[in-house]
Amino acid sequence: MAETAADGGAVELPHLAGLNPEQRQAVVADDGPLLVLAGAGTGKTRVLTCRLAHLLLTGRAHPQEVLAVTFTNKAAREMVERVERLIGRSCEGLWLGTFHSLAARILRRHAELLGLTAQFTILDVDDQLRLCKQVLQAHDLDERRWAPRVLLALIQRWKDRGWLPDQVPLEEVGDFAQGRAVELYAAYQERLRSLNACDFGDLLLHGLTLFTRHPEVLQLYQRRFRALLVDEYQDTNVAQYLWLRLLARAHRNITCVGDDDQSIYSWRGADVGNILRFEQDFPGARVIRLERNYRSTGHILAAASALIAHNRARHPKRLWTEDGLGEPVRVAGLWDDEEEARFVGAEIEGWQRSGGRLADCAVLVRAGYQTRAFEERFIQMGLPYRVIGGPRFYERQEIRDAIAYLRLVHHPDDDLAFERVVNLPRRGIGEACLRAVHAAARRLQASLFRAATELVGTDELPVRSRNALARFLAQLEGWRGAAQEADPRALAERVLEESGYVEMWQRDRSPDAPGRLENLKEFVQAVGEFDSIAAFLEHVSLVMDAAAEPGGDLVSVMTLHGAKGLEFDNVFLCGWEEGVFPNQRAIDDGGARALEEERRLAYVGMTRARRRLTITFACNRRIYNQWASSIPSRFLDELPQDHVQYLQRSPRSRPDFDPLVDDAPFAPRRSPAPRGRTAPPVVEAKGEMVAMRSLGAGGRFKKGDRIFHDKFGYGTVEEVDGNKLDILFDKAGRKKVVEGFVDPA
Repeated sequence: MAETAADGGAVELPHLAGLNPEQRQAVVADDGPLLVLAGAGTGKTRVLTCRLAHLLLTGRAHPQEVLAVTFTNKAAREMVERVERLIGRSCEGLWLGTFHSLAARILRRHAELLGLTAQFTILDVDDQLRLCKQVLQAHDLDERRWAPRVLLALIQRWKDRGWLPDQVPLEEVGDFAQGRAVELYAAYQERLRSLNACDFGDLLLHGLTLFTRHPEVLQLYQRRFRALLVDEYQDTNVAQYLWLRLLARAHRNITCVGDDDQSIYSWRGADVGNILRFEQDFPGARVIRLERNYRSTGHILAAASALIAHNRARHPKRLWTEDGLGEPVRVAGLWDDEEEARFVGAEIEGWQRSGGRLADCAVLVRAGYQTRAFEERFIQMGLPYRVIGGPRFYERQEIRDAIAYLRLVHHPDDDLAFERVVNLPRRGIGEACLRAVHAAARRLQASLFRAATELVGTDELPVRSRNALARFLAQLEGWRGAAQEADPRALAERVLEESGYVEMWQRDRSPDAPGRLENLKEFVQAVGEFDSIAAFLEHVSLVMDAAAEPGGDLVSVMTLHGAKGLEFDNVFLCGWEEGVFPNQRAIDDGGARALEEERRLAYVGMTRARRRLTITFACNRRIYNQWASSIPSRFLDELPQDHVQYLQRSPRSRPDFDPLVDDAPFAPRRSPAPRGRTAPPVVEAKGEMVAMRSLGAGGRFKKGDRIFHDKFGYGTVEEVDGNKLDILFDKAGRKKVVEGFVDPA
């Protein structure tokens, strides 16, 4: 589309300049349902912004007639600024914002129809939890058994699905509060109404109620909004989807931009089915695919496209670039997670020596607990880093709690640690009891621990509080006694188990509870690497001190979920082993559907890389101080060999030789493998799978052979299945091990 210049020539409109053919088609498309499938790095934001500007510049809609939805307030602000630059004037009156902000705006105008006033309050999470606690108390339910945060997670999940209390299906009720969760949900809603308040889930849920029970209100907004535009459509939940569909049902003039291959948030309510059934919801819809990528090299895009093609629930698309192939995707098999961290650290140092910036490097992992090994290694190396999307490992809530327990065991006069854990988990030591302990400490000029010890021998406290405090002090004395003999790992396990802290998170059904339990397991492993609790606590103090350095040129460390929307020149995807990635818990809970989301997560990780992508897996990982052989992720088998470089191990006879062969640019000089450690297996491409074997190995053992393993010691082969051995170790028990990991005894 062009304007006519004074001399009669055509002048292209500014917002269309530089668009590729597919982007241009999406921007100038006629009214009606339009789905723009925007692959990673294909200019999604530019297309959405330019289409909005095009609607306004061509007079197809005025600002007040457009409703545009983004997923963050920041994205909304940036879009307004870009549109105003493109059209050269203010777009005041435009309804542009997040689902929640737009739904709240409509709701305030019609609040009376739902028994609220226009001044209703939107509660934050803390207030919601307090309300859940009140509901549980009103129904005579013990909040120590039925946690308020679990009830809140249930309620929010049902609201994301668009269900009022009387609409929750029977199969969704579960066993919370002995099957009374829906009753509690109804009571929670009544309390909100009596307070003239809503939570975030209500904004969409009440919006649905408003539109379905008051069709005149729905028609008002259907007439008002001549055009709807939606960003990140693959991340919508059911309630958002239903809200949008109602608004678009009359005129069907809706543009949705998204990528089903990047739908990775089902755990917080997103439903990939929303984008997959767009053409069913809006028959005759036009679908435009944006496949030209402006971010990554050809090898990276080809590998990512081949991987995601194994998903069935998707719109087919294949990313491509006019830039060169670049470096192949590199896959490295490391001996264990410690060597994995050393390898990544050395690679980043090499990148920096070659002129690269640390800020262009990212380490992406599947779960938060995996960051610890990299954080500790980077601190040892003096390599500046930051954790994006969450706190550093030792700053996490559950880790700080666990550290406080060990601090108190090591030094009972640590008042800050005492205050933090004395009633965590709740054990009947309330605020009144703590005030009495503080008063006694001031009177006696002693620590809280000493004051509490004195108090339990008097009648100053109520019997119930006194008994609870006495039990805690007895536990603490028991742990202090055990600290003289038990190794640090065993002591940490005992403290976390006997205190009830692990059980507290096991009973918690909130979405973040499984991750916290994984972090606690990693914490126990970290403690086990030191000779004493004192040495561990000193190490943590040094780590936390190093963590306090200001920003600058920093390596980014984050989970794959936190990396969406970001991009880096040099990306490391670590921990690609079965059970870790794809995550076994996710697959157990969600089956084939969850496996496809795990694959989408891998695709998102791969497409964060601009120039260099390295994927690593460890042949061994420690879980609760037990070594287990790891199988490479099935996703490695799905990478096309023509676009992958497998980094090979040096011969077993040379364990001190440079461990990886790699002549790609930016290759650093690697640290040699520790002497005395068997060289890890070679990574090879083999038709059906990425097979692991040691050089020269293959069919070397038979039933009854005696073998030696570096970690598990001596054992006897009991069964042979190809290159996998079922071994009964003399001390470590029965384990399955790939034959390349053992030597004849």
